[in-house]
Amino acid sequence: MEEGRDVAMKEGRSTDKQPAMRSVVNWALLGLIIERPSYAYELARRFERTYDGTIALSSVSHAYTALGALRERGFIEEVPLEGRGTRSKHRYRASGLGFEEHARWLIGSVGEDRCHQRVLIVQLGALARYPQRAIAVLDSYEQACMAEMAAAPAASEEQGPGVIRLVARLAREETQLRVAAKLAWVQYVRDEFIRLAQEPVRAPARRQALPQRATRARRAA
Repeated sequence: MEEGRDVAMKEGRSTDKQPAMRSVVNWALLGLIIERPSYAYELARRFERTYDGTIALSSVSHAYTALGALRERGFIEEVPLEGRGTRSKHRYRASGLGFEEHARWLIGSVGEDRCHQRVLIVQLGALARYPQRAIAVLDSYEQACMAEMAAAPAASEEQGPGVIRLVARLAREETQLRVAAKLAWVQYVRDEFIRLAQEPVRAPARRQALPQRATRARRAA
């Protein structure tokens, strides 16, 4: 039993059931390793270039910490080095388990996006009695969408290796399609709240207290 545990620790696999990995940095780093096996310092530099403006490492040591977490879970493994040196670098590649879990995480992110959108819809519904406030929120939301669309890189700005250019094209197309869908949805929601704002305000229904009082008087008699 102890021998099996030692082997598992040496290979970087967890021997106990662990909670789901929540760190976006860890998943992002795993994606880079899947793309191309690398050393820790090289991964930190690639991380900065790839995710610039989206997510960031607090320091280079953050990459080492993330690699330790990935290795502990068995998502990555060391690449056997050819030759010997006094100070050999550790080069990492994704394991079979790492590929599988990365795919599950990608699929799960779809559900998270849907959850966030559902929360937004419910919060807008809470403003049903205040349609003008809801319309003001939608105007600001629409401006944010337009700013995101404007910030998307143009086709002429795609630079770097083949994978970087591919990522740029995918990101630009995803931004354009997603923001266009949001703008169409915002217009639909705005029309709904405009309709609510134009409806006459209905007075609350009066309680029929008089018949109840008469009934009580008859019972007393």
